[in-house]
Amino acid sequence: MPHRVYRQTALAKDHNAIFKGRCCFHRSPPRETMAWMESVDTLLANKDGLAAFRSFLKSEFSEENIEFWLACEDFKKTKSAAKIASKAQQIYSDFIQADAPKEINIDFNTRDRITQNISEPNLQCFDSAQRLIYSLMAKDCFPRFLKSEAYKELVNKQQNGNQKRWLPFL
Repeated sequence: MPHRVYRQTALAKDHNAIFKGRCCFHRSPPRETMAWMESVDTLLANKDGLAAFRSFLKSEFSEENIEFWLACEDFKKTKSAAKIASKAQQIYSDFIQADAPKEINIDFNTRDRITQNISEPNLQCFDSAQRLIYSLMAKDCFPRFLKSEAYKELVNKQQNGNQKRWLPFL
């Protein structure tokens, strides 16, 4: 334990080093990091914001939500009918079916509708479930992320680092 305290103190001199081992959102400029609080869309559209949010959800044992949302986003870009069928089946078996390894929390009717239509999937077959998960992330997970110590610490460190850049005597 004393080694860990020493290590954190030694790394405190270098902002990027503090966050490098803990997460992967240390690269965004301070303005971008502050912009993440505008909306969940802004956060998800930013590569580092997405990584930070994903890391946060993982710490709360709910990363299946972002993984499902990302899988759906990728699925919607699929062009080939054969790939649509295989990707849909993979999403279904990973996230939708009962006792799936990354089962998402959706209502019975939504799950049932997808189950009935999975034999002939189309690019919209997961839209209702994706909307539910997005809503859950936007209304529940996103506000908790913005209140998390990890996010607050990042913003504070970037603001302090920015001040030091402009005020070299600090």
